Amino acid sequence: MDIPPLAEVRSRTEKKRDAWWTVLLVDPVATPLVRWTAMWTRITPNQITWAALLLGLGAAACFAQGEWQWLVIGAVIYHVSFIFDCMDGKLARLTGKGSEFGGWLDYIFDRIRVLICAVALMGGQYEQTGNVAFVWLAVAVVFLDALRYLDALQIFKVRQAMRTKLQAAADEAAAVTSGSTAPAQPAAAQRIEDEDEASDEALTGEPVVPALGKVTQESFLRRFTRYSRIRDFLISHRIRTHLISGIEFQMAVFIIAPLTGAIMGVTIGAGIGLLVFELAIVYKLMLSTRDFERVMARYRRTIDAAGANAAVPSQTDASARMSTSA
Repeated sequence: MDIPPLAEVRSRTEKKRDAWWTVLLVDPVATPLVRWTAMWTRITPNQITWAALLLGLGAAACFAQGEWQWLVIGAVIYHVSFIFDCMDGKLARLTGKGSEFGGWLDYIFDRIRVLICAVALMGGQYEQTGNVAFVWLAVAVVFLDALRYLDALQIFKVRQAMRTKLQAAADEAAAVTSGSTAPAQPAAAQRIEDEDEASDEALTGEPVVPALGKVTQESFLRRFTRYSRIRDFLISHRIRTHLISGIEFQMAVFIIAPLTGAIMGVTIGAGIGLLVFELAIVYKLMLSTRDFERVMARYRRTIDAAGANAAVPSQTDASARMSTSA
């Protein structure tokens, strides 16, 4: 196949919004490598996924040694593993060789890598220090990683359900009002929801088709007036506002912590940061559901009013017919 120039490869393979670690430290390396791989090899996305897992196991073997030199080597290998993990999806988008099974494989291997590396890293530190806190820290890392991705999947489902319901309500409202359009949403609210869709796409690997009458974010914007300015700055650099996501958490635990030798401190700090951002997302979702209910109520009032107006002429016509018969 003909491989386009690097600039076009970037536009076709890099996500519209991504984690800041990926944007700043991975994409500048992964995207040119993906182009080279597509040009000169027959490597498939699934093969890269397997390579990422094997490198992750190599990082875990280094972490298990417990000594600082091995921790540094493990951190470097883990970062290379993550670069490979980002390359498989990019290669799939560039060559069109992606598959549903490949997406499942990538997701499962990511969770396996985190589990094994967490056990190896904290187990190695336990062997070195005898501090049982490292055992509990391994449990916490695995729990927080699972919590982040399970919560993200559930939030994705809730958003999709709200979009579907709003689409149906908007269609019905347009139908009963003889093709008139649904109530327009504020531009700022529209932009915020677009960012949520980009997060959903980053999570699932699939583009999210927005529904008519998207969930508004009016309540969130009223409470956090400076959010739009910060969001616009980050988006101009392709960075999501979720600054400590699952990716940053992993990089802190398996790269920054081993390199600095402050395994416990960095891991605890990253865990707290992840929880703070997760709570912020849940709070934002709660406000969004309230706005969703208000928009749905507005559609229902429009539908009910149209139904009542349609009933009045029918009653008048019936009275007229009775008078004529008399």
